[in-house]
Amino acid sequence: MNSASILVIDDEAQIRKLLTITLESFDYKVQEATTAKEGLVAVANHPPDLVLLDLGLPDANGHEVLKHLREWYTNPIIILSVQSSEEDIVKALDNGANDYLVKPFRTGELVARIRSALRISSLDENVAFVEFGDVSIDFAARVVKKNEVAIKLTATEYTLLALFAKNEGKVLTHHYVLHQVWGPAYKNESQYLRVFIAQLRKKIETDPNRPVHILTESGVGYRFVGK
Repeated sequence: MNSASILVIDDEAQIRKLLTITLESFDYKVQEATTAKEGLVAVANHPPDLVLLDLGLPDANGHEVLKHLREWYTNPIIILSVQSSEEDIVKALDNGANDYLVKPFRTGELVARIRSALRISSLDENVAFVEFGDVSIDFAARVVKKNEVAIKLTATEYTLLALFAKNEGKVLTHHYVLHQVWGPAYKNESQYLRVFIAQLRKKIETDPNRPVHILTESGVGYRFVGK
């Protein structure tokens, strides 16, 4: 039984109806808002556990709404939009969206993304140990093991893996990862990042050519999947 509350901010009545029926069938509590103003007021008055935000709102640009929300709202935000360009997706993710789905979307995929985002947001941010597949990370000791055997990672590889593991399920853009791991001077060095991702996959993936943990989001960045 889900107790999570979800706010849908979308001006399309048919989409809101579809989302409400679908989400309520999974026992989520659903609120609706048809404009940016209504959405911001709803989040302020009754903060939901997760927001589904459309970018094409009648009274404001969805990107601006996202930025306003991220000034104080820390729960997951998933973008649902007909805008499918890499520029829009990267912009939304860089502005703090947890995920991005292009309309029309499969309801099963949406529910899975919601479950993942809610599960991850409920985790203790100070967790000291993570396991995924046959790999474990001890953050306190900075030790990574595969099949109980310690893996030798460079400092950069460890920092990169830790960043992914602590953002499980969230799409991290190339710009964000480069800025977090190497600093602003490297924000455009996507090829540099690909080299390190390839090295890291060789060390933690069972089949580096068919990764199941560090997944590529084409043209956007990477998503880490643990369980």
